[in-house]
Formats: sequence, structure tokens, C-alpha cells
Amino acid sequence: MNKLYIGNKNYSSWSMRPWVLLRAFDIPFEEVKLRFDFTPGSAFYQAIAALTPTRKVPVLVEPDGFAVWDTLAIAEAIADQHPDLPIWPRDRRQRARARSLCAEMHAGFGQLRSLCPMNIDADLREQGAKMLAAETGLQTDLARMDALCSEAVTASKGPFLFGEFGAVDAYFAPVVMRVSRYGLPLSPTAATYAHTLEQHPAVKAWVADAMAEKDFLDFEEPYRQCP
Repeated sequence: MNKLYIGNKNYSSWSMRPWVLLRAFDIPFEEVKLRFDFTPGSAFYQAIAALTPTRKVPVLVEPDGFAVWDTLAIAEAIADQHPDLPIWPRDRRQRARARSLCAEMHAGFGQLRSLCPMNIDADLREQGAKMLAAETGLQTDLARMDALCSEAVTASKGPFLFGEFGAVDAYFAPVVMRVSRYGLPLSPTAATYAHTLEQHPAVKAWVADAMAEKDFLDFEEPYRQCP
């Protein structure tokens, strides 16, 4: 059985992606959660450094100890392990387009990512409204995210980006969390997709765990004070 090393569920948007993907397809795996602590020599760094030179989560470790890091590489490894499952669209061009969306989300959206760090437990709508009014970069990123979702859902007829749930939807789950918690507005098509994704059982399971975590970290909380 694979092991998936992740960080705090409330904050770790990168960890959310492969966890949701595995859970959505009922692929058995062992979860190993490492509490974020970026102090040199911390238990987090010692554990993760033994698995990957990047010292970042998530990491997928196969039964023989072979480690795969980076969310895109992990998604591809899972798809290779389970070619019978529709992790990517079956159609070649749709598969390429789904990978293009993942790659754009992976490499871009810097303002949305930095200004609106994932914090599932927090209600940050007031902060989101202030930032959206003041930050043109956030406006640009949100408009692009809206266009990506709206175009894909319209072309596929939904309910997910390419019809049925796949890796690309798991990839978009953390940004949907950001939109929800910061109260960022979307067009009707994109908003419907975001709501549908939030209601997926795998996403709801991650959110439930994140809400139950109650492990607040000051360095992950730029907009509220930890209890």
C-alpha cells in the first residue's frame, strides 16, 4: 500500500490534491501527517528530508520505498498505477487539456496563492473583499480561474471540469477552498462548479478533518490571531 505524507490539513493546499484524488477513487493508502514546523532540525524537516531533497509535502511512497514528490508527478504516478480508472480524460486531446489546466494552476496564480493562503477553518470574507478591491493581481488571477472553470464545464457539460471527477478537479480543490473562505465572487457557471466540487465526498472528508484539526500555527495565520 502507498503512503502519502502530508502537512496540516487546514493549511496544506498542496497536500490536499493527491489526498482528495486517492480518496475520490477509493484507492487505499496510508496517511502520514507531519505537523508543519519549518525550524531547521525540526521533526518535520527530519522526516521529510529522509524522503525528498525538496523537504516539502506531499510525498507518495510506494510499498518498496520509491518516493514521488510534486503533486503533478504524484497524480501521474497514481494514474500509472491504476490505468483502469479515469483519473485523466480518456480522449487524448481532453487529457492534454486537463493536464494544461493542472500545469497552469501549478505554476501560476501567484497573487491568489500568496494573498489568500488556504485556511479552511477561518472565515476570511471581510479580508477577501478588502484585498479584491485593492489588489489588481488578485483580480486578474480570479478572472483567469473563473474563465478556466467556466470554459471547461461549459464544453464538457459538467458537472466537473471534464465531465466526471478526475485529477484536474482534485487539483482545483484548494483554490475552491480559497474562493469559499475569502468570499471571492465567481460567475454563475464557475460558482456552480465550485459548489459541486465542495460537495464531493472526498473534498468534504478533507474539510471535515481540517475543521477538526484545531492546530493553529502563527506563521500560517496572516489575517487572524490564533487562540
